[in-house]
Amino acid sequence: MPIDRRAAIAFLTAVAITCSSPGIAQAAGPGAQCGDPVDLINPLMGTDSTFELSNGNTYPAIALPWGMNFWTPTTNKAGDGWAYRYHDTKLWGFKQTHQPSPWMNDYGAFSLMAETGPLRIKEDERASWFSHKAEIARPYYYRAYLADYDVTAEIAPTERAAQFRFTFPESDQSWIVLDAFDKGSMVTILPKERRIIGYARNNSGGVPGNFHSYFVLQFDHDFTVADTWGDGWKRQPGMPHAEGQRVGAIVGFKTRKGEQVGVRVASSFISPEQAQLNLDREIGQDDFDTTKAKARKAWSDLEGRYCIADPDLDNRRTFFSALYRTQLFPRRFYEIDRAGQVVHYSPYDGQVLPGYMYTDNGFWDTFRAVFPLYTIMQRKLDGEIMQGLVNTYRESGWLPEWASPGHRDVMIGSNSTSIIADAYLKGIRGFDIGTLYEAMKKNATTSAGRPKTADGKTISAVGREGVEYYNRLGYVPYDSGIKENAARTLEYAYADFALSRVATALGKTEDAALFRERAQNYRKLYDPSTGWMRGRNKDGSFETPFNPLKWGDAFTEGNALHYSWSVFQDVQGLIDLMGGDRAFVAKLDSVFDSPPKFDDSYYGFTIHEIREMQIVDMGNYAHGNQPIQHMIYLYDYAGAPWKAQLHARETMKKLYMATPDGYPGDEDNGQTSAWYVFSALGFYPVTPGADQYVIGSPLFRHAELALENGKRFVIDAPNNSAANIYIQSATLDGRPLDRTWLSQAEIMAGGTLRFRMGPTPNKMWGTGPGAAPFSMTKRPGAGQRGQ
Repeated sequence: MPIDRRAAIAFLTAVAITCSSPGIAQAAGPGAQCGDPVDLINPLMGTDSTFELSNGNTYPAIALPWGMNFWTPTTNKAGDGWAYRYHDTKLWGFKQTHQPSPWMNDYGAFSLMAETGPLRIKEDERASWFSHKAEIARPYYYRAYLADYDVTAEIAPTERAAQFRFTFPESDQSWIVLDAFDKGSMVTILPKERRIIGYARNNSGGVPGNFHSYFVLQFDHDFTVADTWGDGWKRQPGMPHAEGQRVGAIVGFKTRKGEQVGVRVASSFISPEQAQLNLDREIGQDDFDTTKAKARKAWSDLEGRYCIADPDLDNRRTFFSALYRTQLFPRRFYEIDRAGQVVHYSPYDGQVLPGYMYTDNGFWDTFRAVFPLYTIMQRKLDGEIMQGLVNTYRESGWLPEWASPGHRDVMIGSNSTSIIADAYLKGIRGFDIGTLYEAMKKNATTSAGRPKTADGKTISAVGREGVEYYNRLGYVPYDSGIKENAARTLEYAYADFALSRVATALGKTEDAALFRERAQNYRKLYDPSTGWMRGRNKDGSFETPFNPLKWGDAFTEGNALHYSWSVFQDVQGLIDLMGGDRAFVAKLDSVFDSPPKFDDSYYGFTIHEIREMQIVDMGNYAHGNQPIQHMIYLYDYAGAPWKAQLHARETMKKLYMATPDGYPGDEDNGQTSAWYVFSALGFYPVTPGADQYVIGSPLFRHAELALENGKRFVIDAPNNSAANIYIQSATLDGRPLDRTWLSQAEIMAGGTLRFRMGPTPNKMWGTGPGAAPFSMTKRPGAGQRGQ
């Protein structure tokens, strides 16, 4: 084959650039050339978002991986979920945050702001002009120039603490203002100790009555002024203590030009003493640059387990920026006590208890790809998360579906079952599967006794809303008064599949048979007259009138064109219902080919998910929301894998970029990012709870995964390019691979998956008998291939 000299030179140049980074990754295998990717990450990816249109709905999380506390600059008022908006021009402060999504908002937050000149206490008045030209955002470090005050602010994080460094001009009036936010707060200034202690009680729900975030701030300068401010922004000169709905502290300094004031800060959900212990343990006497270096190393070690060698720098930046987002949530919600034991404040019963706890995650999003990624790359962490689920069940009586930090009443499904099943069936251990099986079965059996919100409302997102209908009729009826009933039915059927697999593994044969049968309940919603899933009434009739383009109503943040593919467990069964391979492929094609029309009457306005579908010129394919993200890979099941290859590469190219507008919709706790990470590697977990990954089209010429078991899994596609998107042939460890899936065991054993790529489809590859991925319904031979 002739050598493309320009491509070869570009590739070698890119490798050289990558390898010039400090700290060459140690995870790379023999012959691989992978540099430290940490500075390819852009934490600002997705931050140019609004309520009306999401390009990610992210904020720059300055944090350690899965850290208990994050820090972020803010460009908006406290309590607004859009804390940092890229298009804003003023910085309001720098806050400790636990926000997993603007829709969930924050808890336990407080902020710092540096000023010079006449003191400004009110948050809008103290905001300063800033520019992205004078801003540096890295996962391990943040710096911004506060133009109104001639102050440079810097942050370096640890898991439960952080260091600030403020560089002031010459001024007799240099200030740091602490804002402990609303819903109950307290501050005490201890001038002789150069310390401030206090607590913040702000939250958005999901907390017990005794919830506090206790904080401690240690300064390296004496204070020339030490005042507090109380409710109504009223300054309290000479008063070292304030407590109320929203209070804060003011400390002043006289500074020379370039003088730096350092602040060490930590917090705890357990006690003030634990906050101090967290500060002493995680920062101690380290200076700012040491903390920064340690944080950088933590990210470098983690990201360095992924070796990507490819001439396309933009794609590598996007990959590692997306990967960073998969390594933030769920956050560690536990601390290490003085005896070195793992303990946590329970966001469910308010007690301090032993063991792990993780939170800030919506499993409706993350069961799809984030947790399957953990079963490959973060197995120890996944085991700890499972231990945390055991503790959640013991402390609240239920598994979480959306926790922040405790149970929240949002979204649908029983997707905790999926992540537990996927972990256990892929060999992750170290947790009480008996207790978790009991919890999963409880979800599938009763809706009685679910937890309540502070105002006494049952949290319908916990357990399975309408499960009694579902178990009796095989579906949640459209006319039952339960919203999003068709979506619930489809997700419960998939959860029953996952539960049946665990029951089989545990030798519970009767349960396995029962839940295996219920996993076929998706069939009850398929309407052959329209060819789509459709809400169904108690008497067996379908909802009328029916518009497949209607968002919401029977579905969740989507319509029939999106949710009809949510049969993860039995794609072949769905193919059969839709009339075979040709009809199925045509149906998939129609989603891309149809104009982006919609019916938003259920909501009364055009929700952002609809707008994100409408504007990208991909028909009715709504990649910006989770229900349809796996759909591309369903072509593999129907004998048309080249179409999966085409659409996977088009979606990566068109909808993702490491820029402030770089996501196609809400990023959602790593899920939209995990889709990209998997797809760029060349495969995707369509069916968590099964042991297979469905092959798409790899994005890079070389990718290498350093597994926790010491082995390496390599994906090579030497002639890959923007034009060569189609798989011509593949080998696994040198043996021909003519199927469209990989097993978990094959990945975990290490080895090399090699693709030969080309600019035109090979319509024979991956279409023979046995080539299609797992499905509950067996595929009859090669079947009728899609066109």
